[in-house]
Amino acid sequence: MDNATIFAIGGIVLGLVIGFIIAKVLEKNKASKIIKEAQKNANLVIKEAKSEGENIKKDKILQAKEKFIELKAEHEKVILSRDKKMAEAEKRTRDKESQVSSELSKNKKLSQSLEDKIKDYNHRLDVLDKKQEELDRLHKSQVQQLEVISSLSAEEAKEQLVESLKGEAKNDAMAFIQNALEEAKLTAEQEAKKVIINTIQRIGTEEAVDNCVSVFNIESDDVKGRIIGREGRNIRAIEAATGVEIIVDDTPEAIILSCFDSVRREVARLSLHRLVTDGRIHPARIEEVVKKTRKQIDQEIIEVGKRTVIDLGIHNLNPELIKMVGRMKYRSSYGQNLLQHSREVAKLCGVMAAELGLNPKLAKRAGLLHDIGKVPDAEADMETPHAILGMQWAEKFGEKAEVCNAIGAHHDEIEMKSLLAPIIQVCDAISGARPGARRQVLDSYIQRLKDLEDIAFGFSGVKKAYAIQAGRELRVIVESEKVNDDKAADLSFNISQKIQTDMTYPGQVKVTVIRETRAVNIAK
Repeated sequence: MDNATIFAIGGIVLGLVIGFIIAKVLEKNKASKIIKEAQKNANLVIKEAKSEGENIKKDKILQAKEKFIELKAEHEKVILSRDKKMAEAEKRTRDKESQVSSELSKNKKLSQSLEDKIKDYNHRLDVLDKKQEELDRLHKSQVQQLEVISSLSAEEAKEQLVESLKGEAKNDAMAFIQNALEEAKLTAEQEAKKVIINTIQRIGTEEAVDNCVSVFNIESDDVKGRIIGREGRNIRAIEAATGVEIIVDDTPEAIILSCFDSVRREVARLSLHRLVTDGRIHPARIEEVVKKTRKQIDQEIIEVGKRTVIDLGIHNLNPELIKMVGRMKYRSSYGQNLLQHSREVAKLCGVMAAELGLNPKLAKRAGLLHDIGKVPDAEADMETPHAILGMQWAEKFGEKAEVCNAIGAHHDEIEMKSLLAPIIQVCDAISGARPGARRQVLDSYIQRLKDLEDIAFGFSGVKKAYAIQAGRELRVIVESEKVNDDKAADLSFNISQKIQTDMTYPGQVKVTVIRETRAVNIAK
């Protein structure tokens, strides 16, 4: 290798070394500049951070001061409120104390006054006792003196005086009665017969005994099947809703409705007429129609009562009494229609009162109302005699005392206080004594059926009770919430035992207890 090459290589190496040294020096200078700038920036950041920290510190101090002031103000308000409440409580306490002290002073004064009055009363009692003793002593001394003077004791003197007065009074009374009887016999019997005969001749009415069955006519026998329904559900629903036994037999174009209560029969007849006319016959529709028919019957009862009082010329009758008069259309007495009987009695009373010179309007009024006690609303009213119950209702609804007395006395339950009372009694007897007017057997039969239903109503949980099949069956409908299946069986047994012990009847009585539950919802 020659020297030039060596020198070239050495130059290159030396250049590289020098270049590396120069690069290091330049790099060091650049790093020092960067460090200085970084320190400068850091100082600026620190300065800004310090100034910002001071600002934040000042803000926080201000906020803390404001919060402290707010809390202090709230605390002062709470303290003021407590002080005010305490002051009010102290004031109320002072007022209570003053009031209690005043009450105590009043009570002391009252107690003292009461003690003074008691002492005065005791003193007066002592004085009165002494005076009474003095009077008794004086009375005894006077009686003794009189006994010495008359030579008789007080009891003997009384007996002699009473005996003398009795003898005189008896003689005077017998003489007066004898004269009155002799005078009355000459004219009274003849005049009475004349008045009664004239009255009966002027009042003529037709008599028709009420039956216990009604016949419902139908157009064809096909309707019978629709009334009976599938497996008899329709006819059972009608009987349960109305309490009437429906007899469907081979009689052409006719169905028999059997019930002792004429109101139930009329409700059943009108309901069947509506159902057959409408064509829709099912249990829900049956119940709806029966409810509407009952409302119609109630309205018809009021109309019948109004027409009756208008026909008889009776005015200013209470609406409740008018309703009772209308209900008499659906009641009977010994087979005689009660409304027809009352109308007849009213007319008889009016004529007889006019013949005797009395007020015919009052007589008609009493004659029409004399049997209103036979149409009671509640079961409890049935225990009161109908004459007394009618009198109580008449008094309640503002009728005159003469009318009330005539109603209550027409069966001699109370004393007759006016001439109107015997007129009502006589006219009632005349109306009932007409040939064919009454029938005892029917009335006793109806009473037996009512007694059957009353026995069922005497047990708790019974909603409805119907005596059907001429009293051979009693159907009892109970409330499902109060009577379960086991109690229903016990109830049937208890009712049958009660009927056996309390009633007399021919044959057997079947007691059927019906318990029905329903779940009804409406889709909207």
